[in-house]
Amino acid sequence: MERSYGFFEEDELGKLADVVLWKRLWGYIRPDLARVLAAIACSLAVIGTTLTLPYLVRLAIDSYITAGGLALEQRLSGLARLSAVFSILLAGGFAAAFLQVTILEKAGQAIMHRLRQDIFSRLLAQEMAFFNATPAGKLVTRLTNDVQNMHEMFTSVIVTLFNDFLQMTAILLILYALDVRLALVMTALAPVTGLVTWLFSGKARDAFRAIRTRLAAINAFLQETLGGVHLLQVFGRVEDTENDFRRRSREFREAAMRQVVLFGFYLPLIEMIGAIAIVLIVWHGGARVLSGGMSLGALAAFIFYMRLFFKPVKELSQKYSIVQSALASAERIFELIDRRPALPSGGARRPHRLRGHLEFSGVRFSYTGGKPALDGVSFTIAEQERIAFVGATGSGKTTVINLLERLYEPDSGDIRLDGHPIADYDTGWLRSHIGLVMQDVYLVSGTIRENICFSAGGEADQRRLERVLRDSRLDRVVAALPRGLDTVVGEGGFELSTGQKQLLALARVLMRDPGLLILDEATASIDSVTEAMIGEAVRTAMAGRTCIIIAHRLSTIRHCGRILVFDKGKVVEQGTPERLIAAGGHFARLLREQAID
Repeated sequence: MERSYGFFEEDELGKLADVVLWKRLWGYIRPDLARVLAAIACSLAVIGTTLTLPYLVRLAIDSYITAGGLALEQRLSGLARLSAVFSILLAGGFAAAFLQVTILEKAGQAIMHRLRQDIFSRLLAQEMAFFNATPAGKLVTRLTNDVQNMHEMFTSVIVTLFNDFLQMTAILLILYALDVRLALVMTALAPVTGLVTWLFSGKARDAFRAIRTRLAAINAFLQETLGGVHLLQVFGRVEDTENDFRRRSREFREAAMRQVVLFGFYLPLIEMIGAIAIVLIVWHGGARVLSGGMSLGALAAFIFYMRLFFKPVKELSQKYSIVQSALASAERIFELIDRRPALPSGGARRPHRLRGHLEFSGVRFSYTGGKPALDGVSFTIAEQERIAFVGATGSGKTTVINLLERLYEPDSGDIRLDGHPIADYDTGWLRSHIGLVMQDVYLVSGTIRENICFSAGGEADQRRLERVLRDSRLDRVVAALPRGLDTVVGEGGFELSTGQKQLLALARVLMRDPGLLILDEATASIDSVTEAMIGEAVRTAMAGRTCIIIAHRLSTIRHCGRILVFDKGKVVEQGTPERLIAAGGHFARLLREQAID
């Protein structure tokens, strides 16, 4: 069975053509098309007012400032009327621009919400091997930095790109209407501008891709380092880690500087081309004005329009940088969204209740395709049987549970529950009917009540909740808490002890009323008094259920009817504790070596 657990490599991206990316992005834009069209309508109003202003300047110069035959009062009156129209247009342009920004932001937030939800849903659907192989910092980058890049493109580029192209086209038509000869002079510089932009585009995409790659690497490194900072301090690896971070930071700085140098050359070059165009127009147009072939107002309007023409050219280059950054992010986002989980989806079987009859037949499995974690494991657990798994660390006990929970797929062999292949069950239903209590308890940031009801959809009737509290012995803990069930725990909340967390985890599992209960070293690292309390709760919880206990303490497995002893991925012994001790085999050796207390 082939399996690839490697995470997607940013350095291998760039395979998706821009047209493919835009088609994918269109699917996210379409639901907010009405808002986008409304923003375009507002932008058209802005363009209209912007292009009208130079025309008013021409009228003011030719009709009132330089025109003869008019009295001073008539000139001043005409200028006042044009100024009033000018002011009204400015106010209208401001209102249209405000509406455009507001509408675009609403559309952008809605688009990003859909995109972010798709990314998160795809992440939750991935198999455990994917998360084992993928640094968390890279995934966080997808949901934060990359999505933010997309947001910036949607809110400041999509409509404005349309505006800029429309404005440039309109200006060209106006320039040719004003004076064909001057317009031809300006148009002669267009191929140069186009060539510069084309050469810039490819290098800009590579520069932004490099920046996104280096940033993702830094985020992944920070996630790993901050999570294990105590180990770095204890083992004296602080200096080495600082040097490693310095190297990654230097690589990011160098990538960022390459982008800065690229834009630092491109933007002034566009400015210079625009300045050359103005110089040519002033020289050629000024001569036309002096010879009487062109009015001063027309020349002034031409210069105004020229400046307006090169403004969107300059802005297009800046927006192009945003687009390139966003498309580099889009590549990574869609690589993740398109990734299908390596673990096959479950079937549709959803019986009323899981009885808990379990069969492993010749099951083999390895996490990385190398040394097997399970090597031909076979055993049977009867309905409502209490059985213990023991063995040294890495012997395969927890791997059995991982396969049972369908976090991984076996390489070969057969796993059956209640006589049916485990793959026939709906995966969500299967996991909801297997109660797993682990040594490390995950707490949701919220109240005790919310943590207990977490696995039951967040709600439960009061009578059932009270029964679960009694059965798990958590009622004694809750009674001593400052706000009872409404006490906030988790990050920033009340700090529960290890034993109290175990009782809460047991209560959370009992809320699901599972047919199969698994305790994975749930009583490790706690004192004997707390262990006794948990033992009472466990014995109550095991009633009427199939139970599997993984433990290092003999006291927690003495009441099990049978013990399976694992070693190097195989079941090497099984039987009652007394018979295994008397046999003097592997289990007895574990006791002597204190692998089991």
